[in-house]
Amino acid sequence: MRSTTPASAPKHRPSQQRRDRIRRGWLAVAVALLGAAGVATAAQLSEGTAATSAPGYRQEDLNRDASALGALGITGVQARVTTAHGRDLVATAGVAVAGTNRSVPRDGYFRMASTGKALMATVILQLVDEGRLSLGDTVDRWLPGAVDGNGNDGHGITVRQLLQNTSGLHDDLPGFDTPQEYYQHRYDSYTPEQIVARAMKHRPDFQPGTDWNYSNTGYVVLGLIVDKATGRRWQEEVERRILKPLGMNHTYLPGTTSTLRGPHANGYQVFPSGERTDVTEQIVPDLGGYVSTTADVNRFFQGLLSGRLLSGARMAEMKDTVPIASRFEAFWPGGRYGLGLVKRPLTCGGSYWSHEGGEAGYITLNGATDDGGRTVTVSMSTSFNAPEESIRQQKAASDLVDHALCDTSSNRPGN
Repeated sequence: MRSTTPASAPKHRPSQQRRDRIRRGWLAVAVALLGAAGVATAAQLSEGTAATSAPGYRQEDLNRDASALGALGITGVQARVTTAHGRDLVATAGVAVAGTNRSVPRDGYFRMASTGKALMATVILQLVDEGRLSLGDTVDRWLPGAVDGNGNDGHGITVRQLLQNTSGLHDDLPGFDTPQEYYQHRYDSYTPEQIVARAMKHRPDFQPGTDWNYSNTGYVVLGLIVDKATGRRWQEEVERRILKPLGMNHTYLPGTTSTLRGPHANGYQVFPSGERTDVTEQIVPDLGGYVSTTADVNRFFQGLLSGRLLSGARMAEMKDTVPIASRFEAFWPGGRYGLGLVKRPLTCGGSYWSHEGGEAGYITLNGATDDGGRTVTVSMSTSFNAPEESIRQQKAASDLVDHALCDTSSNRPGN
């Protein structure tokens, strides 16, 4: 992340009370709202819709599952199922721009947000493979004094804990709580050092290694470590180590460009007031700002899990998971977190790997079988601030991923 803040740019400093619930990442926002509202879990919302045995996930099934997402009030949906052999299944639903009849592009760009954490984790583990750093290295080994103050101590936080979200580093990321804040601050930008400095104003969420909490700040620190260990910007390392070898030609970082390449569906945020606002145009901190396509995201997970990017030993460490915090169970039922990968159970037995993301009105869910032989990505161009709506969106998109990876028809009672 190498964006800069112009001297004339206004600094967005929400009050402490609101800062605790404003987060750039959709998942963190939704979990904060969920904790405040105490709504039903995803399991409760899905009661009576357990999978039944019905072989073969076909184009009509993907169409049906995509349409079910559109029926929740999501402006636009695009989904792609990729297998090792054969033609991709692609479906869209809704419209690209609210109030028009413009179709959602089948190969549209979108912000993949925290799915970029899996890219960062892959680069770190490649450096471990090369002996250039260790998962047991402390933050202070690479960034002396960067994590310090208010109980934060870089001497006691390891690279593994940053990857695993067990570092305890608090998130204080800029974000928008109203349409007015969006219009005022959408062009603000921040260096990684500024993001880390914001976190240092807070005490850690817990002592390193004693608990789990989603920490975007931890991955910002990882980017700075890659810079130091390689002598190059971490963005260059992602490009040469992952994007180019896998042919991910439609994945890029906009930097301080506030718009997306075309074609794309516009991204919308439904604020607590109920206002639906087009939030497509904004500057997003780099790691969360990656723009991609469903084909490229599937290509990444296929390449990663098939063994093209990491050694067997590093892949095993990436898949070594810990329990997530209980409040995340509503969004990732049965989920566990590895090193930049989430493990979730399949209704047909076994599990799959993923890393979803949400940013600037785009929500992305994805999944891949253990060997990467079957992958699926769904991008939605509306994010909801209301917890009930967020959980329904998460549940419906997770159902699509589950049906596609289980290769099971979605034409069943309750769907």
